Amino acid sequence: MSPPKRWRDRLASYPHLPSVKPIPDALRARRGEGTIATPSPAEVEAAMRDVPEGRLATVFGIGEDIAARHQASIGCTVTTAIFARMVAHAVEESAGSKGTARDAAVPWWRTLKSGGELNANYPGGIEAQMSRLEAEGHTVVQRGKRYFVEDFAKKLAGTR
Repeated sequence: MSPPKRWRDRLASYPHLPSVKPIPDALRARRGEGTIATPSPAEVEAAMRDVPEGRLATVFGIGEDIAARHQASIGCTVTTAIFARMVAHAVEESAGSKGTARDAAVPWWRTLKSGGELNANYPGGIEAQMSRLEAEGHTVVQRGKRYFVEDFAKKLAGTR
């Protein structure tokens, strides 16, 4: 049995992206007519890398910014979220081995889910993301079983 694929290798396995296509029928009722941009992993990683300390981004905002760059009506937030998770794991995987300067410069913990929610699918789960955000001065609050950055919308960096 072969060893599991490294996260960087997984990110590199999408050479057909980015793409812009008509919005699928299943989404048209909610999102309307137009086009949808599906980002490449490199685009998502670059957007995550550009979030400065003290600021935040959301998966939705990154997807919409990428859509605007491709002159599409909407961005595919599902794909953006998947790639954000993969980028976070690739960065941590590299940090655990030799790592690269590129990986060290990707602050994945600053990318949140919609509504400012922390992402349990990132490396180390909620605790790791919360620890890094709080170290940068953000306040994390619990609502039920979920965790959110307080006043996250005031801290968004160049994303919607």
